[in-house]
Amino acid sequence: METESKPGVLYVVGTPIGNLEDMTYRSVRILQSVDFIAAEDTRHTGKLLKHFQINTPQISYHEHNRNSRIPQLLKLLEEEKAIALVCDAGVPGISDPGYELVKACVEAEITVVPIPGAVAAITALSASGISTLKFVFEGFLDAKVKRRRSQLESLKSEERTLIFYESPHRLRSTLDDLAEIFGGDRQIVLARELTKIYEEFWRGTIAGACSYYEKKVPVGEYTLVVAGNPPTQREFTEQELIAELENIMEQGISPSQASRQLAALTSLPRRQLYQLALNLKNLDCEMPPY
Repeated sequence: METESKPGVLYVVGTPIGNLEDMTYRSVRILQSVDFIAAEDTRHTGKLLKHFQINTPQISYHEHNRNSRIPQLLKLLEEEKAIALVCDAGVPGISDPGYELVKACVEAEITVVPIPGAVAAITALSASGISTLKFVFEGFLDAKVKRRRSQLESLKSEERTLIFYESPHRLRSTLDDLAEIFGGDRQIVLARELTKIYEEFWRGTIAGACSYYEKKVPVGEYTLVVAGNPPTQREFTEQELIAELENIMEQGISPSQASRQLAALTSLPRRQLYQLALNLKNLDCEMPPY
């Protein structure tokens, strides 16, 4: 098991999204053993390092200095220095400029090693009660109303669960846009202060969320988990259903089993299909022999 860093490697290190107990042993060991830590906010990360008694020097790497900082970090890596990339909370590269440093390292054929950690999107989804089978992470919607609405218009027919991040001062307007474009009946979960003392999940419809936050002032960063658009059920004619039942029953399958199979494929009531299957069976019995 690797316990210390290797030279010339970029480590993408996940850090807690709130509760410091979510820090992994591996993350602590890597942060202790690398030559430098590239941090989104050195003051914020400094508190984390102090808590775990980590004395590794930091280099600031954020949205506003990434263009000048990437060449400097690449040079250090090429000089066989080990660097850990961290963000303020969670896994670097998720809605922050970490992606661009990782991309530059990949293009320069520098080894990149992920050190897993908590992610607000997955943490919220796992406890949301909304389908986790398939989902889409959209991150932060555009701050400009016209662009945000255009984004949501392109997503309103998406059948997979949708995950967004949103700031408190834009939450109400985003909920209003969701209600207008997705419809007020769509299920939504709003998660805030994840893993912290005041962790909160609000569950209900989009319309209900709009009403709730008309009276309550949004506080903290939010993760929104929105149910996907229900798939459109195809309309089957009676003749199509009869033909499909005939195909199934020709294989020696009983009317009961045939109706059960077709109900699973079409989401139609099994009783309705069973009656059609029985009618077919009775019709076959009444056919005169040639």
